[in-house]
Amino acid sequence: MARLNYHHLYYFWRVAKQGNLTETAERLHLSQSALSTQIKKLEAALGQALFKRVGRRLELTESGRVALDYAEPIFNRGDELLATLREGRGAERQVIRIGAMATLSRNFQEGFIGPLMDRSDISLVLQSGRLDDLLGQLSTHRLDLVLSNTDLRSTAETPWRSRRIARQAVSVLGRPRAKPFRLPDDLADARVLLPGEHSEIRTAVDMYCERWGMRPHILAEVDDMAMLRLLARDTDAISIMPPVVVRDEIADGTLVEYAQLPNVHENFYAISVKRYFQNPLIAELLAREPHEIMAD
Repeated sequence: MARLNYHHLYYFWRVAKQGNLTETAERLHLSQSALSTQIKKLEAALGQALFKRVGRRLELTESGRVALDYAEPIFNRGDELLATLREGRGAERQVIRIGAMATLSRNFQEGFIGPLMDRSDISLVLQSGRLDDLLGQLSTHRLDLVLSNTDLRSTAETPWRSRRIARQAVSVLGRPRAKPFRLPDDLADARVLLPGEHSEIRTAVDMYCERWGMRPHILAEVDDMAMLRLLARDTDAISIMPPVVVRDEIADGTLVEYAQLPNVHENFYAISVKRYFQNPLIAELLAREPHEIMAD
């Protein structure tokens, strides 16, 4: 059985970490052609291309990302060996990388990653950002999964795998009041806080208002759910959002859920791409029932 050449793997690891063949060659005091040859030998041994050239940049292929995930702990083991013998510490961890839209409910994100939090064998990278930026990283295998409240359609150019993993009713919320809240009457002239106009929630809320001929006074439209939560907590306006966003405020009585809007929901999606080397932790997270993800 052929043995892996760790010199070749080391050179690959350095280039993958640096992201630039020329700069890595200079740091290793090698010629660029010699370094390139070593990496090609590794690719031949593995039977997989590890890099692809995009313009002047080198990007990891899916196989390259897998190889990097293995190489990372291998070449950290020397330092870990010293740390273990000198200080009694050092352990290898499995890495999982999840992207989440910056506007997505933090409580939902916490519920999704909850099973990972008590595991000492896992290193979680949770990155927030714009959906298009996260999808770019997903397509180059720098993320294992992207969480979104926007569904995506798969095309030949963008073969996304979008799966709804949970849904949450959208409710009318506000501070405690003496009289019961009546839908739709008490919403008609209310000062309201709403999600931004590009969200699925907002589209459904607008359709609900049109159905009843209502034009409530919009105090603010907010894309960021964390900001919407603060405004709901600190103003006397009526808020329309999923209760999961203000779960803590409902629990301590700061806010009250007046009523659920009929047929209005926020959907949560897990977006991935087809991979030959799927991270098994992703399958574990996605195997859960929606109520487990949304549980308090």
